Amino acid sequence: MDLADLIDRNAAFTPGKAAIRFEAQTLTYAGFAARIAAAARALKSQLGVGRGDRVAILAANHPDYLVLLYACARLGAMLVPLNWRLAVAEQMFILSDAAVKVLVVEDAFAAVVAPLAQSRPDIRVVGIDCRPAGTSLDDLLGRGSGDGRNPHVDLTCPLLIVYTSGTTGRPKGAVLRQEALVWNAAMSQHASGLAASDHVLTVLPLFHVGGLNIQTTPALQAGATVTLHARFTPDATLAAFDAPQSPTLVTLVPSTIQALVEHPRWRQTDLSRLRALTTGSTIVPQPLIDAVMARGVPVLQVYGSTETCPVAIYTRLGGDLGRGNSTGLPGLYCEARVVDDDGREVQRGTAGEVIVRGPNVFHEYWGNAAATAEALREGWYHTGDIATRDADGYFHIHDRKKNVIISGGENIYPAEIERVLGDHPAVAEAAVIGRPDPRWQEVPVAYVVLRAGASADAAALARHVGDHLARFKLPRDFVFVDSLPRTALGKVQHFRLRELLG
Repeated sequence: MDLADLIDRNAAFTPGKAAIRFEAQTLTYAGFAARIAAAARALKSQLGVGRGDRVAILAANHPDYLVLLYACARLGAMLVPLNWRLAVAEQMFILSDAAVKVLVVEDAFAAVVAPLAQSRPDIRVVGIDCRPAGTSLDDLLGRGSGDGRNPHVDLTCPLLIVYTSGTTGRPKGAVLRQEALVWNAAMSQHASGLAASDHVLTVLPLFHVGGLNIQTTPALQAGATVTLHARFTPDATLAAFDAPQSPTLVTLVPSTIQALVEHPRWRQTDLSRLRALTTGSTIVPQPLIDAVMARGVPVLQVYGSTETCPVAIYTRLGGDLGRGNSTGLPGLYCEARVVDDDGREVQRGTAGEVIVRGPNVFHEYWGNAAATAEALREGWYHTGDIATRDADGYFHIHDRKKNVIISGGENIYPAEIERVLGDHPAVAEAAVIGRPDPRWQEVPVAYVVLRAGASADAAALARHVGDHLARFKLPRDFVFVDSLPRTALGKVQHFRLRELLG
């Protein structure tokens, strides 16, 4: 059995039911299952995709994103979602690091095709809504033949490689098995009571496990209906709530919630069919929770990461939602603890690192044994996040042990920006921290030491960073200093910079 069989089973039970709504189109479960089968046949017979091969996708939210996910599951292949907000250089690194065999790309992001043709001509390129290399996905599907299956494929096969930037300054590919999505879905369904009768609205990007796996794949595996928006806009989201076929469940990050509650139509929008709003990805400001609950909509919190698929700790619909900013209890099918630096579980109320173990946890970092060994110890994933547990076991996340900045739901790792700044000929060294921001929660700020006799202004450094990294990673300010605070061993003391910024 593979993950795509769950779609086939739903198609057998309710063939005419809407599986995915997108723009003016509706894909029934029968149609969804048929397109998955056609995609699997085409990938195998036309492009030679075998068990373990990597297929990347660079696109906004689209039904074929999900078609390719389940087609890869059928073949025992792996889908590599590419963040369209990244710079082309970053996307090229991932395509090379994952040794991708096929890239499926949307026309809006086809800027990667030309450099790819020069550096990796072996990668086959297929267009979702275009023919960047003479092949469109629809053309490919029409030419597929055979059974669309590979031998020795089951739920233990790796399915996703989701890249997350690391503290080393280079992104790491977290490998998630098919079974991780099964157990993740079971916990999602437990958290919100998600059932076949539900209608899930997905506006978060599918290149994140939050957009893909908090409710989207759980809904499809339960036989529910998913409405996809290509990208989040407050107007379209509020209009969806007001529509005759309005959603019953939605997942949003704090920045998107804020965009909704600040919208002029927020108070007039009909939220009567919305059973719950799920949020997470960072510490959620209480005023945002209060604004949603004031409209009669319960707010659920999910804590997790790319490495946990991401559902690991959550509050549950019908459960205790009145514990301030608690992210809830360990999920139904995984374990979570708070431990000290020696890995020993600490007493309730004592701060420590969150560790997670369960079938939803990632298998490895792709091609990076050292990073895998550091993060996975005796089956426990060490998150790097600091939390306490109250007397009843509820988790309260306080800080991030890893120096990650979360801006608008996106993870920004200072080491990555520091690496790029360090490549500028005028920069001797740099350190990046997060600054609180009323809209994005945090934004990066760079402290820069220039080389003796060299000169560069903020605009020049911004252009340099922008040539190599995504726009959301650009520091909002550059602070020029004579030196950076360091420990006796030479490590930069980022907390000293935060104190200075404060």
